[in-house]
Amino acid sequence: MAEPIAADAPPTESTSPADDALYLDSSALAKLYVPEPESERLDAFLKGRRGLMISELAITEVLSAVARRRREGELEPEVAYEIREALLADAASGSFDRLDLSPAVHREAERLLLGSESVALRTLDALHIALALSAAATHVVTFDRRMREAALQAGLRVAEI
Repeated sequence: MAEPIAADAPPTESTSPADDALYLDSSALAKLYVPEPESERLDAFLKGRRGLMISELAITEVLSAVARRRREGELEPEVAYEIREALLADAASGSFDRLDLSPAVHREAERLLLGSESVALRTLDALHIALALSAAATHVVTFDRRMREAALQAGLRVAEI
């Protein structure tokens, strides 16, 4: 489960310019489809930006979280399917550059996992970071504290929302 970043967490990177290449991890992508406290702020931050990247991995993770909420009774089944359809339609529309896992991405994630000593890097976070690196993302957009620390350790900038 993602560790949310406290609202009063100190910034580590300034807001990125509109033409930067931004990789949205699943914690950020979910907020675009399931209303959460930071959703409006994220919408405003992303408005008019180009170079937004998501991965097939993030899509699957978001839909896993939607399914969990459906099972727990937080979302009606029809709403869960509407979220799925909206997410897949947006992904197919070209609104995002879609990144796929490849053997090279897996090898980079493995390198990150073996090289991480100060951050308890998780498998999925390593894969997200490797995807961002493979696409030359300038920033990662995340709401997860460990993912943020791992991205910074890997040399990526983290967008402040």
